[in-house]
Amino acid sequence: MPRSGPTRLSDDDALLRDLGYEPVLTRRMGAFGNFAISFSVISVLSGCMTLYGFGMGAGGPAVMLWGWIAVGAMVMFVGAALAEVTSAYPTSGALYYMADQLGGRRWGWYTGWLNLLGLLGAIAGIDYGCALFTGAFANLQWGFEPTPQSIMVIYLVILALHATLNLFGVRLVSVLNSISVWWHLAGVGVIVTALTLVPAHHQSAHFVFTTFVNGTGWHSSLYVVMIGLLLAQYTFCGYDASAHLSEETTDAQTSAPRGIVRSIAWSWLAGFVLLAGLTFAIQDYAGTQGSATGVPPAQIFLDALGISGAKGLLLIVIVAQLFCGNAEVAACSRMVFAFSRDGALPGSRHWRRVSSRTGTPTRAVLLSVTVAALLALPALYSTVAYGAVTAINVIGITPAYAIPIYLRLRAGRRFAPGPWNLGRWGVLVGWVAVAWVVFVTVLFCLPQTRPEHGLVSVTSFNYAPIALVVVLALAAIWWRIARRGYEVPTVAADREMAKLEAEIV
Repeated sequence: MPRSGPTRLSDDDALLRDLGYEPVLTRRMGAFGNFAISFSVISVLSGCMTLYGFGMGAGGPAVMLWGWIAVGAMVMFVGAALAEVTSAYPTSGALYYMADQLGGRRWGWYTGWLNLLGLLGAIAGIDYGCALFTGAFANLQWGFEPTPQSIMVIYLVILALHATLNLFGVRLVSVLNSISVWWHLAGVGVIVTALTLVPAHHQSAHFVFTTFVNGTGWHSSLYVVMIGLLLAQYTFCGYDASAHLSEETTDAQTSAPRGIVRSIAWSWLAGFVLLAGLTFAIQDYAGTQGSATGVPPAQIFLDALGISGAKGLLLIVIVAQLFCGNAEVAACSRMVFAFSRDGALPGSRHWRRVSSRTGTPTRAVLLSVTVAALLALPALYSTVAYGAVTAINVIGITPAYAIPIYLRLRAGRRFAPGPWNLGRWGVLVGWVAVAWVVFVTVLFCLPQTRPEHGLVSVTSFNYAPIALVVVLALAAIWWRIARRGYEVPTVAADREMAKLEAEIV
């Protein structure tokens, strides 16, 4: 017999107390809403569209399509392994709380800073990408010239919109994410159907699945193939949002892990359909790469459908990106709230406050969008700054996924699985996940374009390693200053065991 709503809430809150926290957030999100937030953050209409131009030069159609299939399969291993640990520790702190419980305070500390860096970079990357697409639409509609200054203004307006929506509470966030799921699925369907039915000319299947394009300057085809995987890996980020919203989700031990796995699976399918539809509809490959709009998918829409059709499809993409950014602000603000609750951030007592009216960590929301605004400011002066922002996202969040998985494997039988678990397959799935994350983290640190004349310039330098070193250095410095105030509670069973040991001694 299924449990009633109040009973589920009581059980969820009792578990949270066992994990060491008093419930202060409002549980108004169901299983579908939890899935929807991760699906919205992954957002194939954001990631695939934003980096499609990169993919055209880093391996071309063959790498984009086959790379999507391969990366999606590996991300399913990572997601499933992370979901298993989430079922055991469903808290807003998510990755860093898991790392702390399984590996100790320092593991939790560094995992938290990596996770936070990735989430803040994700807000900046998603919303700045949305600003670029909005500028391309305004160019088609009104002849608007998208300068760095005007794009920055659009970006700041989008951030303000997302802050406002998140201040209204998790119920509105959940409703918007539920709409977002159907918008994304229907949007992919409309875009692919239009690109299939309207153009008189389409590329052949041979072109779509076998054409290799190397615009990176590197001579090694294998190296270019690996670099080209970044389009898919960048898109498959953010599914930890289901874990971060677990304290606001009913039946969290089951709903949150299912949300992670289902969001990856549906994104895997929808993203492949979208990439295939775009690539079959390319009319002029070189012209698409050098599009005056600055957005290659917009040029595909223009060439295939004309200006009216292109504007319509761009609006679908822009709205999807707005949904994506709004969901990412929600996830990041919960991470800020949780990290502050445990005393890890400067000024923690301010950022952990929760509105009594909405049950939302309002100050954490405002801090998240403010830092995201600052991260994108260099785009006013450098054309490569947006690439640096996306690097900050992936280099922060991807290693943070693997740490709790690795610690779960190291813990062995000490790890007590939750109701959603992989059974005897957990160890194998976990090691595959860790190996994949190590591989792609190294990949993110490699140069993506070959420097001219062998000299590294601001346009060829990969900023990802710098972002990683800076955040780890800052975390190490702050650890020395603030570690006495950082305290993650232990689970109830561990507290009882500690008492028994003390009595025995």
